[in-house]
Amino acid sequence: MAEVSAALVKQLRERTGAGMMECKKALDSTGGDIEKAIEELRKRGIASAAKKASRSTKQGSITVALNADRSAGSILEFNCESDFVARTDDFQNMVGELTQQALEAPAGTTRDQMLAAPFRGHTAETVEQVIAGKIGKIGENMQLARFEKVEGGVLGSYIHQGAQLGVLIQATGGSAAAAGNEEVLELLRDVAMQVAAADPQFIRREDVTPEAMEKEREIQRARARNEGKPEAVIEKMIAGRMSKFFEEVCLLDQPFIKDNAVTVSQLIAAKAKSTGEALTIARFVRYKVGETASAEASAEG
Repeated sequence: MAEVSAALVKQLRERTGAGMMECKKALDSTGGDIEKAIEELRKRGIASAAKKASRSTKQGSITVALNADRSAGSILEFNCESDFVARTDDFQNMVGELTQQALEAPAGTTRDQMLAAPFRGHTAETVEQVIAGKIGKIGENMQLARFEKVEGGVLGSYIHQGAQLGVLIQATGGSAAAAGNEEVLELLRDVAMQVAAADPQFIRREDVTPEAMEKEREIQRARARNEGKPEAVIEKMIAGRMSKFFEEVCLLDQPFIKDNAVTVSQLIAAKAKSTGEALTIARFVRYKVGETASAEASAEG
């Protein structure tokens, strides 16, 4: 069996918080498979639930654009090499135009279609030509990484300080006046902030896939056995530990970041009483600079 590299051990340690020797043992026992090593550490109660996304050194910006009545919105990631360039007005103005262009584009527009389209801020050139011009002017590589358009209901957003992390959130079930209700808008911003901070993978328990459920049950079952628990009580323990799992991965089960005495679900219910707007969180899109795919959840509205 090939020797596990120090770099791989370090990567596992950064993702799990486990000690170097424990990480080395887990990697040795799984043939260097880092995802299986994470499961092994969790089964032994050494590592906490690991996030899927790993660290990235990419720089850039996450931006959001909403239309006037908040019934449509776009979220966009644009990458560059340095934080210095990402903060310049020239860069931010271009990215702002691109985000607005993504909002105005037909639903389902692909990245390639966007690059080939005339640039909103200067229609004599395509988006791709404008980006190439910026690369030549600044001398730093740049790219349109991804974007997404969401339509329907009422939308909210949150961009974390530094624009390295952003969330676009969709709520359905409200009245035509919901988008003009300041309390509703504050709620949507708070829920978007929750998604940014807590990184849920699903909206509600019913959305958790059977595969994810069974994988977590097996991890907790193995962990209980390693703790020496008798088989007669293991299944009861798993039920309790699954509740904790739901708190970690399901948005509505998470303790609200501004008041952990209430869950996000309870917060939304309380706001429904005070505003008369019975909103349902239908979808969220979470972008972090450097990730290759969005952490997105959807459910029936």
